[in-house]
Amino acid sequence: MFKWFTINEKLNNLGIMGMNARNFKVISKLNKRRLYPLVDDKVKTKELALKAGINTTQKIGIIEYQHEVKNFSNIVKSSPEFVIKPAHGSGGKGVLVIKKWEENRFITASEKVLSYMDVYQHISNILSGLYSLGGRYDVALIEEMVHFSDIFQKFSYQGVPDVRMIVYKGYPVMAMTRLATLESGGRANLHQGAVGVGLDVRTGQTLTAVQHNKPIFIHPDTKANLKELKVPFWREHLLIAAKAYEMTGLGYLGADIVLDKDKGPMMLELNARPGLAIQIANSLGLKKAIKNAEKNYPSNLSAEERVDFILSQN
Repeated sequence: MFKWFTINEKLNNLGIMGMNARNFKVISKLNKRRLYPLVDDKVKTKELALKAGINTTQKIGIIEYQHEVKNFSNIVKSSPEFVIKPAHGSGGKGVLVIKKWEENRFITASEKVLSYMDVYQHISNILSGLYSLGGRYDVALIEEMVHFSDIFQKFSYQGVPDVRMIVYKGYPVMAMTRLATLESGGRANLHQGAVGVGLDVRTGQTLTAVQHNKPIFIHPDTKANLKELKVPFWREHLLIAAKAYEMTGLGYLGADIVLDKDKGPMMLELNARPGLAIQIANSLGLKKAIKNAEKNYPSNLSAEERVDFILSQN
């Protein structure tokens, strides 16, 4: 019992936020449940982003019903590469990246070869709710594939890295980038073995890095020095995250952003219940970051003014 209290006291001193604190002290107070569908449904999120002038991936098509699955090749016939994802998925589940295809041969981001029936079955599984929140019937969203910037070439294994930002009352207060590995199958998913790199929210520069919650300094596959990573176009990344506040009305959210080498930073998706692993990647607790924002960050500023305020901090 004494040991448990000792651990709990250490976590509190570090400002680590647990799931209960996140749910009851932050999310329940700042996020109205009626707003959740705006981010839980990736199709709605994309539509809102376009209206708000936020750069995001372009939609190729949507498959809503099982009888439409057989037509998926017609939907992508003008797209040599594409991504299929569940509209209500989470944690990267059900995302299929096809980087090349012809007739009955589909090549994934991890070089796996799939048949027409493999892709057909994957879409069918999405519609049946296999990957969706709560297992409810879902919709398959087909969108353009991101070509990640060459700046990440040596830092990520095959897959597209992304930046996750925690936004509190319109201010990005914590950030990390998730780098794909061989183990994660080319996906930027920490639970599947991707590397999490904590980023200085003011500069986009590496602070710390972890894999499976353990500190690392070198990417396990590319052997790149992770301390050398600095995300370019950082103000644009911050601005996308800040604008998501007005776009959704959510006082606490996670914004996932990717850097396309031709189109720049692009919003990938938003989350009303972002995970807490970002604290491990940053070796910093969200309680401290939120307390700092409450105490020192001004209110009633525009998204641009909030970003400029963050960038001006020493």
